[in-house]
Amino acid sequence: MKKVNPTRKAILQQLILTIFVVLPFITTAQQLTKYVDPFIGTGAHGHTYPGATVPFGMVQLSPDNGTQGWDWCSGYHYSDSMIAGFSHTHLSGTGIGDLCDISVMPSIGLVADSFTLYRQKFSHVNENATPGFYSVTLNNGIKATFTTTERCGLHQYTFPKGADPVIRFNLGFAINFDRPVETFIEKLNDSTIVGYRYSKGWAPTQRVYFAARTSVPFTEILFANGKEKVAGNSAKGSLIKGQLLFKNMQGKTILMKVALSSVNTEKALLALGEIKAWNFDVVKKAAEAKWEKELRKIVIKSADEESKKIFYTALYHTCVAPVLYSDADGTYQNSKGQVKKMANGQRFTVFSLWDTFRALNPLFTITQPGHLTEFINSMLAFYDENGLLPVWDLSSCETNCMTGYHAIPVVADAILKNTKGIDVQKAFAAMKKSAMQNVRGTDLYRQYGYIPQDKYGSSVTVTIEYAYDDWCIAQVAQKLGKKEDYTVFMKRSANWKNLFDPSTGFIRAKNSDGNWVNPFDPYLSEHDEHKAMYTEGNAWQHSFFVPHDVKGLATAHGSNDLFIKKLDSLFNVSSRLSGGNTSPDVSGLIGQYAHGNEPSHHIAYMYTYVGQAWKTQERVRTIIDSMYHARPDGYAGNEDCGQMSAWGVWSMAGLYPGNPSGGQYV
Repeated sequence: MKKVNPTRKAILQQLILTIFVVLPFITTAQQLTKYVDPFIGTGAHGHTYPGATVPFGMVQLSPDNGTQGWDWCSGYHYSDSMIAGFSHTHLSGTGIGDLCDISVMPSIGLVADSFTLYRQKFSHVNENATPGFYSVTLNNGIKATFTTTERCGLHQYTFPKGADPVIRFNLGFAINFDRPVETFIEKLNDSTIVGYRYSKGWAPTQRVYFAARTSVPFTEILFANGKEKVAGNSAKGSLIKGQLLFKNMQGKTILMKVALSSVNTEKALLALGEIKAWNFDVVKKAAEAKWEKELRKIVIKSADEESKKIFYTALYHTCVAPVLYSDADGTYQNSKGQVKKMANGQRFTVFSLWDTFRALNPLFTITQPGHLTEFINSMLAFYDENGLLPVWDLSSCETNCMTGYHAIPVVADAILKNTKGIDVQKAFAAMKKSAMQNVRGTDLYRQYGYIPQDKYGSSVTVTIEYAYDDWCIAQVAQKLGKKEDYTVFMKRSANWKNLFDPSTGFIRAKNSDGNWVNPFDPYLSEHDEHKAMYTEGNAWQHSFFVPHDVKGLATAHGSNDLFIKKLDSLFNVSSRLSGGNTSPDVSGLIGQYAHGNEPSHHIAYMYTYVGQAWKTQERVRTIIDSMYHARPDGYAGNEDCGQMSAWGVWSMAGLYPGNPSGGQYV
């Protein structure tokens, strides 16, 4: 047995998991928010943002560097030294960039419409972030601090004495795939503006309405559409900017609240009411209290401060997404432009289901029973509006990102655990319809019992993920007494066997003629989803995805001992990747185990199913030691809306959903 770092081993043994009701009063000495560092994940390929938000809030008020590129998917990367603005919506940990809506930037005097000129330098020495709070002093002397409620962000700007402050709204600001289509700003009075930003990008249609109010009147507002000045009290175009001018401030602080809505500006104006008074500290403390309540759902005891920082920052990141999408009364505007209202609770969006079904969503069944019902009902509302459960829901739009139909294991897990407030019969109908559709290769899957590589890309991953999703449907069918459906979907759940090659010990691709795709290289990684056989990985990483039948997979290998040898090989072989277009998502390698991407996340726990729990313990400790750190590059890959963090939360607590649907824990 490989020796484990004795200090870390002792630390992990000290971690004690406690789920309990939050105390009505928490003393300063008991505060857990002090262990959260929002900068963890903002470096390397973590793709998180450091800005202010409340748990699952609509507003994520955070800085944007204004740099294009994969590592700026959240708008911010720790390696950068420039800030282009502070926008109100952000994605956390994703591998595709979007949002960054309603960008605001303070400046000293009017700034020419030049990207080079209006970006400002800053230093991390002058930057601070805690749950619900972010601040930075720019090199030009402006101090910007932010906090939020659910739907409203509060800005506080302090300008150098003698400066003529300007607050610039740039609705044309965009990163990566996102492009504004129509933008609008209107002055209502000398302290209030409203507007909207319509855009296309990863979300095919996105509409964000806003209202902004300042604590002191502005003396003038100047409009432009791109570089063309626009006269009057309003402006409409694709690249609208509005600059609020303030005079005779003498270094006084300006407060500004900005509220969002998906429905209209009237709803955004109502949302301004979430902040009752011009008192930054009161709003900040309220945001901190919301985070403290979330963090106290899991209490660990450890003498190691770094371990607590890693753990509680991970727990913090599990409460960032999904994000609120509806107004206070439950109304929202869907992707078709229809204004709807949730019958009960709120509508949420940003469901990164290919990632989160594995560990984050099972965690929600313990830590978020109330929100879980709202999350499931949001998926069912999506089904009502689009005819299918979501694959990757962004702003109520289907992005069709990634493989599988992984709303199914999430919905199934909630039903199997008797989650209240869900229409179970409707949910089952939605699950079944997603499995019986004729898009995303499901027709081929039903016809052949697998996805043929010559007809559909990423065929191996799609096949084995559909097989797992089918197993989830079967379990709900059994619970509901639907015997015929149970039989059909249990049979389909064994389709992974159609691609298992006993001569190599890998699950590999076949063509429609039933022959293996050759030549076969288990180290081959191809990032192009149409050319790839495996999504963001290779045969090593994907051949273990049979979480519903680990014993069956061991039998397919010939015996438990042979399966254990295969698991050992995964962790011990070379970390090389072959191919000319390898996936950047294959990261955090231990042998061919890739912790930086989700398909590997359950594998270390498979030893326990075949009688070698001690190897699970050894591998998990090694992964925690090497893949989680209390620094900006503290994650091994994309944080992915809480999944990378959820793995850390489960594993540091000594528990994991080996099968993420139905309550089977290792």
